[in-house]
Amino acid sequence: MAYQFKFDKILHIKEKEKQDALADYQTAADKFEQTAQKLYELLKRKEDLEAFQAEELNQGLSVQDIRHNQRFITNLQKSIDFYQKMVINARNRMEFYQQKLIDSNVEAKKFTKMKEKGFLAYQQGLKFLEGKQMDDISIQQFIGRGNQV
Repeated sequence: MAYQFKFDKILHIKEKEKQDALADYQTAADKFEQTAQKLYELLKRKEDLEAFQAEELNQGLSVQDIRHNQRFITNLQKSIDFYQKMVINARNRMEFYQQKLIDSNVEAKKFTKMKEKGFLAYQQGLKFLEGKQMDDISIQQFIGRGNQV
């Protein structure tokens, strides 16, 4: 008779939930990384443009070029603000899925522990029965030898 864990179906469900939570977390982490990378690129671009404009101002720049650069920087700043909000949302989403992953990990671990403890109890029960059978066999052999004498 093989060991059958009574909550085996629940354990499989919890393992599936854990795998789903891991996939969701990885997707959210990738999205966060992509959004953060885009924000970094925009910030770097703005910094480079401001450095270029400062250099050009030292050499002399027309008013029209200054206005053009300022409009471009303003539009860049709007994009930066938008991506900052997206990064915050992506981080919150990633943290949500991280917590969900931790919770499902804990749940799966509980049932795994229960299965391990149940299996140990099953093995101890088998050893006890085996010892009892050995005792019965020994007693029968002893009684059998006693009748032969």
